[in-house]
Amino acid sequence: MTEQRRLAAIVSADIAGYARLMGRDESGTFAALKTLRREVVDPAIASHGGRIVKTTGDGLLLEFPSVVNAVRCAIEMQTAMADRTAGIAEDRRIAFRIGINLGDIIVEGDDIFGDGVNIAARLEVLAEPGGICVSDDAFHQVRGKIDVLFVEMGPQSLKNIAQPVHAWRWSPSGPSVAPPSLPLPDKPSIAVLPFQNMSGDPEQEYFADGMAEEIIAALSRFRSFVVIARNSSFTYKGRAVDIKRVGRELGVRYVLEGSVRKGGDRIRIIGQLIDAESGGHLWAEKFDGPLANVFDLQDQVTASVVSAIAPKLQQNDIERARRKPTEKMDSYDCFLRGLATHMDRSKWSTSEAEDWFRRAVDLDPEHAAALVCLAFSIQHKVIFRGVPFTPAERSEAIELTERACKLAPDDGNVLGRAAAILCYTGRQYDRANSLIEDALKLNPNDVANWNRRGWIALMCYEPERSIQSFEHGLALDPLTAMRGISWNGMALAYFVLGQYDKGLEFAGKSVELVADVHSLPPLIANEVRRGRLVEARQRAVQLMSIHPGFRASLSHHLFPVRSPEFHRLLSDALREVGILE
Repeated sequence: MTEQRRLAAIVSADIAGYARLMGRDESGTFAALKTLRREVVDPAIASHGGRIVKTTGDGLLLEFPSVVNAVRCAIEMQTAMADRTAGIAEDRRIAFRIGINLGDIIVEGDDIFGDGVNIAARLEVLAEPGGICVSDDAFHQVRGKIDVLFVEMGPQSLKNIAQPVHAWRWSPSGPSVAPPSLPLPDKPSIAVLPFQNMSGDPEQEYFADGMAEEIIAALSRFRSFVVIARNSSFTYKGRAVDIKRVGRELGVRYVLEGSVRKGGDRIRIIGQLIDAESGGHLWAEKFDGPLANVFDLQDQVTASVVSAIAPKLQQNDIERARRKPTEKMDSYDCFLRGLATHMDRSKWSTSEAEDWFRRAVDLDPEHAAALVCLAFSIQHKVIFRGVPFTPAERSEAIELTERACKLAPDDGNVLGRAAAILCYTGRQYDRANSLIEDALKLNPNDVANWNRRGWIALMCYEPERSIQSFEHGLALDPLTAMRGISWNGMALAYFVLGQYDKGLEFAGKSVELVADVHSLPPLIANEVRRGRLVEARQRAVQLMSIHPGFRASLSHHLFPVRSPEFHRLLSDALREVGILE
């Protein structure tokens, strides 16, 4: 006959010091236990849908179809018994110890057997009088559903149980409810948990810890994030964690976790970014490399992880801001709405992003990021409007930029945007060069600033340095949203170098993403110099249909390179296909 099995919540309970109590007062102890069973214990079991499998002199074995109900029943029993026995001397007090496990059981008649039952009985021994001890499997069923605090005990070696069992305990003397969640800060917040060493090699433990520490340090360079310090996030080392709980306890919206596994002479590192509020996975990646170059690999992983997740964090917060009622938005929410609009290249010629950033600055005049983004939005609106700056527009953009730099001299993103504005709008090429280098010293993993460095180098007429900068940024994040802008810059740099085939390659990729007044001229110029005049004229017709007022001389406005030679080369190429001066 096939044995019957089922998954169940098993509760094992016994009376602490029962033999001592009976030896002191057998009749009184027996009578008190009968009363407690009749008035407290049995009604609690029945009300939570439990079944008494069997009783011993001092104990109970119970079965519940739900772990949540089993734990609620145990809490109710322990709380009620503590109230009923509060006035009794401790050495005469009846107090249960309770163990709870979720496991597979064998059913024979009314009785149950198996490791699931044995584990519950062994956990009971770990509980203190009046307390509860639950297995990790049981804990994961009740987390977030019962408003009590379980303290992690870690792996426990239990008698006659082959593998250690991860356990959690509830104490009547401890806090009765979970601590309140920490409030979330008003910008992206992240905790990097210790990476798990999956190698079975204790020597790799230092590398796993170092991996997490490097990522914490690198993320901390983004002033637009709140990054939890190592001392706090490493308190979870060696523990089975509930990501939602980590988010509540540390006050973060995002959690990064990972693992390190050694195999032969190679090592694999896996990282994943999780939304602590929903538990959803936002990003995951694996990295492989030779063990001999382990620290180079660590640097590579750090740069790749940080450059990939930084925009992901910001994009997620942008989506949150989009869902927020407009009348309840603060400066940071307006700033995020402005960023969302700015990311839509089709809106660069409008004032929508500018309007959001102005609102952010009105709400907080010392919001440096909003100030520099307001200047940035003015610059983009003017450039893609296809006409030069008015004196008022140029003056305002530069004044806003200077204010932002004074307010945030150690914010790499602010300095990077400021460098681009002072280069394009202010024609302050040397200062722009200095600012972008300062920005990258503050945060060498900022993909956006490597893109800006590429354009600034191009405006300074240094095409080789421009290409190197774009390539570095694309290596950090090949799928960056700015890749089309980088390809466009590379197309111009190769045009300057006379490498027109390479110029066509990158111009084509850029136009494939977005064909506009900024991406089409480099493609046309490279096609002309490559002798592809038919294709160049077709692209010129496309450009004039997008921007009927476009003239070759506007290339000075779109690409304010400080070398007159560049403008001569570009204007000549555009005029060859009929674009007027």
